[in-house]
Amino acid sequence: MKKTGIIITMLALLISTMPLMAQDDAGEKFNFEIVKKLKSAPVRDQYRSGTCWSFSANSFIEAELLRMGKPEVDLSEMWVVRNAYQEKAEKYIRVHGSLNFAGGGAFHDVFNVWSKYGAVPEEAYKGLNYGEDKHVHGELDAVLKKFVEGVLENDNKKLSTAWKQAFSGILDAYLGVRPEKFKYNGKEYTPKEFAQSLGFNPDDYVNLTSYSHHPFYSQFVLEIPDNWAWGLCYNVPLDELMQVFDNAIDNGYPVCWGADVSEKGFSWTKGVAVVPAESRPDLDGLERDKWEKLTEKEKNEKLFSLDRPIPEKEITQEIRQEAFDNYQTTDDHGMVITGIAKDQKGTKYYLVQNSWNTNNIYEGYFYASETYVKYKTMNIVVHKDAIPKDLKKKLNIK
Repeated sequence: MKKTGIIITMLALLISTMPLMAQDDAGEKFNFEIVKKLKSAPVRDQYRSGTCWSFSANSFIEAELLRMGKPEVDLSEMWVVRNAYQEKAEKYIRVHGSLNFAGGGAFHDVFNVWSKYGAVPEEAYKGLNYGEDKHVHGELDAVLKKFVEGVLENDNKKLSTAWKQAFSGILDAYLGVRPEKFKYNGKEYTPKEFAQSLGFNPDDYVNLTSYSHHPFYSQFVLEIPDNWAWGLCYNVPLDELMQVFDNAIDNGYPVCWGADVSEKGFSWTKGVAVVPAESRPDLDGLERDKWEKLTEKEKNEKLFSLDRPIPEKEITQEIRQEAFDNYQTTDDHGMVITGIAKDQKGTKYYLVQNSWNTNNIYEGYFYASETYVKYKTMNIVVHKDAIPKDLKKKLNIK
């Protein structure tokens, strides 16, 4: 009886402490506090298309228009994709196929299309002419690639005068004929007139990156496959690039962010992106002994559970460069940074607007740690006035 009584008492004590233990455990889970959040248009959905570059840059422009006090507008991403694909095909043929030809692109493609072709609202050009309700580009991308390859490989030993029109016809069939005029809010516009009416000037925006294989404070063509237009980036040291992020958000400017999200430290479902440290310097004594006894698989499972704050790797210019040189950082995804946050431990994060619909825990957004942004940023686009004055001077940006 005494033994039974002791067991019952121990069980009661255990049960009574379980809620507290659960609370302590829950308290360690990510708890974000938004420090600053900028205005932004609704989250869009690129669905099954490799057009994040168009969705993100258009969302960035929409956020910029809101910053300038303009009404909210839903811009057509497929208008940009349609025109950029035509330009890309002509360049692909011009360089005899020595160019990446796929659905991907870069932020400057959107700005180039804006300058050359203008812009249209989503309602005037949805780009869904192929029996789908959402963007599904597998067939389109494959057909266009085979077409330009066929043009190059033809046995005539010269190009016909018809191939450009034929290529355009494929785009028309899938995405729709480009409107010469359309009505928006009761007024008729051409695409160039509509772009002009919005008051957005592509020439006010600057592309920045940070890699040491080119001189700092100069421009170079970022060597990534989707940079088919050979767009230039200003190259700055990592610490100054990070200053641009903070100066932009602090002063109300969104950041168009190109980064690698193929890392194990990124989870769309959980809404976080971090770079876990390879060891656990935060542990000591018995906890450290337990950690060291874990297998490599068990350590990885804990490091990449991504359900609570953990120590992160220290990122330097050298580590960042090595990852780029070794293909550990690749041109992967375009997004928009619209705010700054911190977790319960005070660690800094950036609030990121994605284009994968609103079906994750943060309804289309996620939190990328400052460490992750340092490590995995490929390039950014910001308004020139979002750049700190001393850096603008070094880059000779007026």
